[in-house]
Amino acid sequence: MQMLFAADLGGAAVRPDELVCSYWDELGEPEMDEGAREFATRLTVGTLAHVAAIDERIRSRAEHWRISRMAVVDRNILRMAVYEFLHEQTPRTVAINESLEIARRFSTYEATQFINGILDAIKRDLDREHPQEDAVRHPDEEEPGGEPDGGDRPADGEKTASAK
Repeated sequence: MQMLFAADLGGAAVRPDELVCSYWDELGEPEMDEGAREFATRLTVGTLAHVAAIDERIRSRAEHWRISRMAVVDRNILRMAVYEFLHEQTPRTVAINESLEIARRFSTYEATQFINGILDAIKRDLDREHPQEDAVRHPDEEEPGGEPDGGDRPADGEKTASAK
């Protein structure tokens, strides 16, 4: 989010590759593991590459709000989450929860409600357009077209817990 914030303030003059290098050299957390660093970089560069399409998605659900009038932090949290919805394997609900955590840290209580409402509406749109299978499945969840993972069916005549 911090890299997107800097890019937003810098405008068109900011090159994503320079922004990322500068951030990690000067401000990045040195103890951050390489996987997290790569993910943050991918989110930043990807969001900047697709910002017009992402802003159109946000605009479609931010009734009576112009993107340019949104708080810089809030619009970049929204942009990052929508990029993640569209281009990453992260379950959409997880992306929303992560976005709300960032908003709680860097924005206001009212912003979390605003961000949650817009992201939830975009998630519902995307779920209708392109249902997403969660990358992580709970062991008790039913597999597509089958029984729950690891769950044994009761033998014929055996009562289930709900039938007892």
